[in-house]
Amino acid sequence: MNPAHLHLMVTHLPVLGSLFGLLLLLLALLKGDYDLKRISFWVFVLAGLAAIPTYLTGRPASKLLMKMMPGMSMDAGDQHAEIAVIALTAACLLGVVSLAGLLAFRKPKRAPTWFTALALVLALVTTATMTWTASLGGNIRHPEIHSE
Repeated sequence: MNPAHLHLMVTHLPVLGSLFGLLLLLLALLKGDYDLKRISFWVFVLAGLAAIPTYLTGRPASKLLMKMMPGMSMDAGDQHAEIAVIALTAACLLGVVSLAGLLAFRKPKRAPTWFTALALVLALVTTATMTWTASLGGNIRHPEIHSE
């Protein structure tokens, strides 16, 4: 397994994790389900942790790609790397906020509305930046997904 393969494998965890956590949180809010909200916070913690190795495997993958394809333009890779920093920051911030919520608001004490709203906004931002980062990453080596 090479660095690019490793990066592509771990990349799906924070992207899908943030989306899954967001959907769980929305469902928890619709149903008023305290336990489902806590599960969504755990998913955010895990997605934040998964974002770290995903980010750290990006540079070795990029170096391997440049070595394998010396004439290739790295504009898409540079854009991907810049947005990845924002996605990593958002995922880690959401993970820390979610962990703080899990520790501070245990039964019978429930998270206040402002805290849940904060988590929801961070989840939306994280999911959006993760999706954007993944899309930019796909543009590096997948010309078939580019618009004509």
